[in-house]
Amino acid sequence: MKIVHVITRLILGGAQENTLLTCEGLHRRGHEVTLITGPALGPEGDLLARAHGGGYRLIAVDSLRREVRPLADRRAYRELLRLLDGLAPDLVHTHSSKAGILGRRAAARLRRRGHAGLKIVHTIHGLAFHPYGKALANWVYAALERRAARQTDALISVADAMTRQALAAGVGRPDQFTTIYSGMVIEDFLRRPAAADAFRQSLGLSGKDVLVTQVSRLAELKGHEYILSAAGRIGDPHVHFCFVGDGRLRGRIEQDVRGAGLAGRVHLTGLMPPEQIPAVLHASDIVVHCSLREGLARALPQAMLAGRPVVSFDVDGAAEVVSADTGVLLEPTDVAGLKIAIETLSRAADLRAKLGAAGRDRARRMFDHESMVERIEGVYRRIGAGTS
Repeated sequence: MKIVHVITRLILGGAQENTLLTCEGLHRRGHEVTLITGPALGPEGDLLARAHGGGYRLIAVDSLRREVRPLADRRAYRELLRLLDGLAPDLVHTHSSKAGILGRRAAARLRRRGHAGLKIVHTIHGLAFHPYGKALANWVYAALERRAARQTDALISVADAMTRQALAAGVGRPDQFTTIYSGMVIEDFLRRPAAADAFRQSLGLSGKDVLVTQVSRLAELKGHEYILSAAGRIGDPHVHFCFVGDGRLRGRIEQDVRGAGLAGRVHLTGLMPPEQIPAVLHASDIVVHCSLREGLARALPQAMLAGRPVVSFDVDGAAEVVSADTGVLLEPTDVAGLKIAIETLSRAADLRAKLGAAGRDRARRMFDHESMVERIEGVYRRIGAGTS
């Protein structure tokens, strides 16, 4: 098949890693793959070097930006229409909100203009409308997603929760949806790298110290303030916290750390490349994810593959991987519960080992990237892509 993937930007992030693994896997299976992306702007880092080395075609569209900018969005739409017309794909597969709206609109127009066999697929990594968004913005995003879904042959969700939320908002029909968990190279996380010990040493930790880590962008709704609030209530000096990632809130978080008197126990590593994340997770004793909005955070199964217990707020797809067997699931913003969970796990190495072992078994079954690509390819076949 001739397949074109479209994503808004290739920053360091779960949707982006998912998309690259999909493009790489489809390329290895003999498909002609093109990935169209906008510029990877911002402090979060990018995956462009990996994309350039993937063996498939990579095309950058400068006007395709995350921010809502009507004039640039119109230019991006026209450029996508031009590119897709020239590429003449059998299937267009979009990711993320902006690329999903514009890419599906362009593909649908091509289909009306004579590309009758063109199929359209969209993956919901997360929804642009959510409980913490402004009412008007939520209404607009939901309306755009409903319209785009009518132009779509198949919708893939990274968690059952995404399907439920989309359907509740009138986006798509039940028969359009397939849940395919976001795959990863599980072998990278199963073995403890030698760099794990070096990472702990770089933070100045002793053998008695317990490290609690969150891997995420330093951005709104990622929940760092709840972790800091819990950290301030935990008096044990051997419990340390680590924020891995970067973003525009870094300065504010650093100020909050100093203001709370936690500078000796809260460590900000800044941006770290994906290949170093397995060492970080193995160096950690507990992995937390306190985001208030997340399709299904990749850090959770990655931590489970590393044999680490996880503590997460019960948002979106978190409950599909985090249970009493693998960690602790809390109501969003529950700082008191977060404090108790961290304190309990920090004092019980046997419990951490038990939860980590169960989590590893679950994640190995659910998150293999080869299985993900095979199931995505199966969706393409089911809707008849490449058969015209």
